[in-house]
Amino acid sequence: MFKNFLKTAWRNIAATVGYSTLNIAGLSTGMAIALLIGLWVYDQYSYDRFLPGYENLYRVQRNFDSNGDTLTFRTASVKLARALRSEIPEIEYVAESDWMDSHGLMVADKKFYLNGGQVGTDFLKMFQFPLIEGNAGSVLKDPNSIVLTESTAKSLFGKEDAMNKTVRFDNTTDLKVTGILKDIPSNSSVSFNYLVPSTYANVYYNQVDAGESFGNNNLQIFVKIKPGISYAQVAPKIRKITHSEKGSTNAMNSYITLQSIQRWHLYSHYVNGKDTAGFLEYVKMFTIIGLLVLIIACINFVNLTTARSEKRAKEVGVRKAIGSRRKDLVIQFLLESFLLTVIAAVFSLVLVALSLNPFNALTGSKIILPLSNIFFWVLLLASVAFISLIAGSKPAFYLSSFNPVTVLKGTMHTGRSASWPRKILVVTQFTCSIALIISTVIIYQQIQHAKDRPSGYDLSRLMSTDMNNDLTKNFTAIKNELIQKGIVESVTTATSSATDVSWHTDIDQWPGKNAGETVEMGLIVVSEDYFKTVGMKMNEGRNFTGAADSNSVIFNEAAIKRLRIKNPIGQAILRGDRKFIIAGVVKDALMISPFTAADPTMFYCTPEVQGNMMYRLNATIKTQDAIAQLSQIFNRYNPSSPYIYSFADADYAAKFNLEVLIGKLSGLFAALAIFISCLGLFGLAAYVAEQRTKEIGIRKVLGASVAQMWMLLSKDFILLVLISCVIASPLAHYFLNDWLQKYEYRISVGPLVFLSAALTAIVITIFTISFQAIKAAVANPVKSLRTE
Repeated sequence: MFKNFLKTAWRNIAATVGYSTLNIAGLSTGMAIALLIGLWVYDQYSYDRFLPGYENLYRVQRNFDSNGDTLTFRTASVKLARALRSEIPEIEYVAESDWMDSHGLMVADKKFYLNGGQVGTDFLKMFQFPLIEGNAGSVLKDPNSIVLTESTAKSLFGKEDAMNKTVRFDNTTDLKVTGILKDIPSNSSVSFNYLVPSTYANVYYNQVDAGESFGNNNLQIFVKIKPGISYAQVAPKIRKITHSEKGSTNAMNSYITLQSIQRWHLYSHYVNGKDTAGFLEYVKMFTIIGLLVLIIACINFVNLTTARSEKRAKEVGVRKAIGSRRKDLVIQFLLESFLLTVIAAVFSLVLVALSLNPFNALTGSKIILPLSNIFFWVLLLASVAFISLIAGSKPAFYLSSFNPVTVLKGTMHTGRSASWPRKILVVTQFTCSIALIISTVIIYQQIQHAKDRPSGYDLSRLMSTDMNNDLTKNFTAIKNELIQKGIVESVTTATSSATDVSWHTDIDQWPGKNAGETVEMGLIVVSEDYFKTVGMKMNEGRNFTGAADSNSVIFNEAAIKRLRIKNPIGQAILRGDRKFIIAGVVKDALMISPFTAADPTMFYCTPEVQGNMMYRLNATIKTQDAIAQLSQIFNRYNPSSPYIYSFADADYAAKFNLEVLIGKLSGLFAALAIFISCLGLFGLAAYVAEQRTKEIGIRKVLGASVAQMWMLLSKDFILLVLISCVIASPLAHYFLNDWLQKYEYRISVGPLVFLSAALTAIVITIFTISFQAIKAAVANPVKSLRTE
């Protein structure tokens, strides 16, 4: 019996190859998009969950009370790490870590500049990344040891065994390789190429004699809670652990919390000290888009199948007349639906396989088709069964309900009521597609709005290089040579790059301070010529007079506004126990985000060389020639590491990466949604033209023109798309307006967006249906009237 059902289903599909092709094309495209998005969403949710015991891993964070506003920071202190270790018995492990910046690694003539961490000895007991060689409990005990990832070991030592070999670190110390780790997975929030013990000579961890304080926050801390202990049991004990340090404003106003590793990747946006969302919003957005596109594809299937129901009405009548039960007919039509869905699923896998490389390049992901995973196949088959049931149930039950006597007498008339469900589905389909078009346009406008915003400084031809020991030691010589040779116009150093503020601090006293008031703001320690090099303009007062001008401070406009200081020049402020005189006010620059207001920031100058070197290329030299000369100079003074540089304008452009990605993906999926919708529209137009063949012939005989016939066949579809535009516009406005609220600097949504989206949809609709409409309109009426 089943074999006969299958054979009949295949024959029916083959007999209507045109409609079957449209069905398969639409459904396979929709399934491919849903599968691609599903794999990407799964990858985002899988972050860090490959680690054994990840449920008990946490990151220490500080909620700082700034006059009722709660600011959340990941920075912590050595004193806090020691307090957690000694005072909270529920915590099994505590590990400090720097920010995993890049350092120079050299073996013989091989030199690399790679990111890695200087971490506590228990780090690998907490983060149980698989070790190929070495033991997690001992590999970081020796201060002069280093643990390499597998690919880093191969880069440095080739095919040789790296264990117990020596690596030159920052051209200062020889470190012995005590362990080899498997490469860190791409879905890990913690990423590094090597690990060095925190007991290695690092100023972050040698603060005892320098007056250790809870307010000296310059590293990150990770903890692992003991099995069977919940965070709720630990939270009250650590909340006010820093309040024992009565003399520190920072310590007394900080409240310690922990964030689970399961939330690091998706929950990065904080409101009043709580992680509310972040990247999760975009994951949800694309989950919805994937489902919408799949729904659009299923609507195509339903519409194209039910539209041809009258063609199979007599078949149903004959089958029922010779004894077929309704159940048999339902099984027959559901089997056809399942067979079409299986074929579409196969094509969707092919489409996904072909799309993975460009999709990974676009999203920065490393997702693969998990063809060896049995759970993937179970889920895919379940999805195929579900889609075929949803997409095929209406045609199956609708067709099997026909009365055989009525059908065989030829007196069956579906009338206008039969087309209403189909029209509703078309409206639903195009509502989704038009909403995606509107979303794409608004996302693009928001990105351009931020890109066109004045940044407040000149980023063109501005380059930067991270400093290491050799560069720091030779800074003056490098600076003089670069300027003397005319390669650069000016050189400076700072604790942050030109497009970031990596350090925050408290201002303890200032004119007009209210009792109990606290202010936390960005701090950038700079060398001379900083403002000249980065292109910031003074608003009032003076620039630093030189490296010796270390008792002066310069604020940006946002900081002066935050402190409410009138006539700031010459006023005194206190940071800790150090007094500064306000020398100038610099114009605001968008150093953190182009979508928000400028961060309140203070600058002060010191003779010491800071960790980031910035230099502006001479306007008369070609960039390519400048880089060639810079490479020679830097390699001469820094033989242990390759010359690494970045352009400030590229770093600034990277701040738009997430929004640009969202815009590109939205545009791509909107285009594909329209494509799928048009496939269905094309098929429906062909069906309508076929159904009205005799009517068209009669009208032509009576003198109707081609234009009139085109309008007759097109007006219903255009009307449906117009209704879709009317429904999609307020829906898109509601959701997009909510999305825009998270940006302080945002566009206002005008009516032109909705009008242009509607016009685009109508034009696409006209082009889609015109072929079938004109083809029917120019057909020979004699042949049309002979059609049975």
